[in-house]
Amino acid sequence: MRFFSLLLLVGSMAMSVQAADAQNWLSRLLKAEQRQSFQGVFVYERNGSFSTHAIWHQAGQNDGESRERLLRLDGAPVEVMRVDGRLKCGSSAVADQLIEGEGPWPPRPLDPQKLAEWYEIRMVGESRVAGRSAVVLTILPRDQYRYGFELHLDRETSLPLKSLLLNEKGQLLERLQFTQLDTSTPLTKDKLEPAPACQPVEVLQTSTPKQGAWRSEWLPPGFTLRSMHTQPSPVSGENITYLMYGDGLARFSVFIEPLHSALVEDARSQLGPTVVVSKRISTADGDMMVTVIGEVPLGTAERIVLSIRASEEQADR
Repeated sequence: MRFFSLLLLVGSMAMSVQAADAQNWLSRLLKAEQRQSFQGVFVYERNGSFSTHAIWHQAGQNDGESRERLLRLDGAPVEVMRVDGRLKCGSSAVADQLIEGEGPWPPRPLDPQKLAEWYEIRMVGESRVAGRSAVVLTILPRDQYRYGFELHLDRETSLPLKSLLLNEKGQLLERLQFTQLDTSTPLTKDKLEPAPACQPVEVLQTSTPKQGAWRSEWLPPGFTLRSMHTQPSPVSGENITYLMYGDGLARFSVFIEPLHSALVEDARSQLGPTVVVSKRISTADGDMMVTVIGEVPLGTAERIVLSIRASEEQADR
């Protein structure tokens, strides 16, 4: 019995050391993305479809702005430019203009200590990606409300070389993987200048919703409201309330649009990792369509949609 107790103790100590090492690598990743400039080519896979993208990333220097340019290399050219993580120009669909701070990798900045409350972070081995040695981390959810990740971090710079999004069965939902990465060649000005087709983008913040104008009676543990604004619908012209929630790694958005007399059916769909769930709700101001879009399990999105309430409902109780 003493022998088995010793084995359990040694195993527990080893897991604690492994968890500490994994969190240390996440901390190094955060610093690398803040300080390391790079350029390269990566492949994006989703729902069996592949696309190839070039990226040029200039880290902020001496408190200057960071700049990041992405260009799709196959099919019609699609280009996005971000400054300090905020979308500045784009040649893609209007949907891209609604999402701020989206990068090609998990949301930044990562907080390893907070993530450990909702995910189990492990070091699971080594790999080689784009000709570079990497360490492999798994970030596994502690509940059924979010997906897991597998990250391959460059041993030299701690930058992410590969990111896999996995469902509860360990099946691949999304892949981002470098085929080329250059961290030593200085970025020239022309590489950071978008093409003329990259049109300036501004978030059209026609009004700021009152604090608590909309609320969710249920959120997955760890998710908090990150941003809130209104923006005219490109289809109806009605102002859409937009709320973005995140747990530091996963995120989803809630869109609330007045329906007036429009006949719209409830809907639910999933394409790869992205789910879309819409439900019609009645409020004192008339019927609204609530839509949740995000990379969370379908059951999570459905529960969130059912929990969205207008603030006056709480005041009337």
